[in-house]
Amino acid sequence: MKIEIKTIIAFALSLTLYSFNDLNVDTHSLTIRVKNLRNDKGEVQIALYNKNGSIPDENYKNYYKILKGKIVNASSTITFNNIPSGKYAVNILHDENKNGKIDKGFILPIEGFGFSNFQSISFKNKPTFSKASFTVNEDKSMSVKVIYM
Repeated sequence: MKIEIKTIIAFALSLTLYSFNDLNVDTHSLTIRVKNLRNDKGEVQIALYNKNGSIPDENYKNYYKILKGKIVNASSTITFNNIPSGKYAVNILHDENKNGKIDKGFILPIEGFGFSNFQSISFKNKPTFSKASFTVNEDKSMSVKVIYM
């Protein structure tokens, strides 16, 4: 019986120490600004990625975190908090009908979208995590262009 109590106490102590180790992780805020949206309809959806091969992510299944923001005067600003240091990429959707997905016409998207580090997108200039990624090692603020096809 005494061994079981000692084991339980040791386990509880190790869990407590493990949770304190988490507090030592450097975290930062990442603010994303989007301007020049074509209208104030819907919302802006910003997906944050932290792994190679995670984008393109047309169905929004590979993201690390995702936030949605209001559009005011054709602009939106969203801040991700408590982001550990590392490499990230951003995908933006001007979700005009608030359905959480990229709506398409025949082939091309009919809603605006964009990726960090991209000013234009074409069949020869497709987004990948390595092309869209940037480093976060302090609080960071950036603008991402939304592209309408």
